[in-house]
Amino acid sequence: MSGTVAEKAERFRALHAAGCFALPNAWDAGSARLMAGLGFQAVATTSAGLAFMLGRRDGEAAISRAEALANARDLVCATDLPASADLEDGFGPAPEDAAETVRGAIAAGLCGCTIEDTTADPASPIHGFDQSVARIAAAARAARDAPHPFVLTARAENFLHGRPDLDDTIRRLVAFAEAGADCLYAPALPDEDAIRAVVRAVAPKPVNVLIGPRSGALPLARLAEMGVRRVSVGGALARAAYGAALEAGRALLAGDMASIAALTPYDRIAAYMTPGEKQT
Repeated sequence: MSGTVAEKAERFRALHAAGCFALPNAWDAGSARLMAGLGFQAVATTSAGLAFMLGRRDGEAAISRAEALANARDLVCATDLPASADLEDGFGPAPEDAAETVRGAIAAGLCGCTIEDTTADPASPIHGFDQSVARIAAAARAARDAPHPFVLTARAENFLHGRPDLDDTIRRLVAFAEAGADCLYAPALPDEDAIRAVVRAVAPKPVNVLIGPRSGALPLARLAEMGVRRVSVGGALARAAYGAALEAGRALLAGDMASIAALTPYDRIAAYMTPGEKQT
């Protein structure tokens, strides 16, 4: 389905209004085209996948704003799907840093982005409460200035950084919602009860979940029953691709040409590289 940025942005916003949808995280134009060809309704970037693609580690402030936005533009241009971007901590500690990142995301043709409350400092990985809220408020003001709908997702990262404090996580998400965030996201929540508590706390705003709780992945239908609106997978698809490459490389190193010959045929992958053609 083709369309202007405004039309794609309306579609992306509508996806969050009811039901529950899977949002695959692609790491380059080719993987975005794979996801479009499979029939997904939207696509997002992944900071981990981008870091791997550039030969770096994720979560160590190793990616610049310019690099992340260039990668996002690749996805925007690769398909007609609405695209959102994982823009980490907004590439700076100040509220204006987060706002500048959102303005860059809008200029790149994105329909949404995610901003975390992380600091990229292992000694103190999470911004203080007031600073975190101020950063999301600035990002939200920038998002409201977009010429089209823009879904700002605010992430509370406690559970990914050794701070398993559900009360503080919910306090942050509620404050982010009140500051103007459109979607709320706390990766690595421990169990179904925690997910339900987050959904209740920020209702009626939509909640994104990363695959499922740490207690175990759940089917999309189960997460939908819990009130989750969006399910992303972070770097999982990139890990699947790199993991397959590792196994193929090991087979090649061992001289196992049969395993190499049995890989997905060229034509099957190449078929997905024509924009707008849905495959199976």
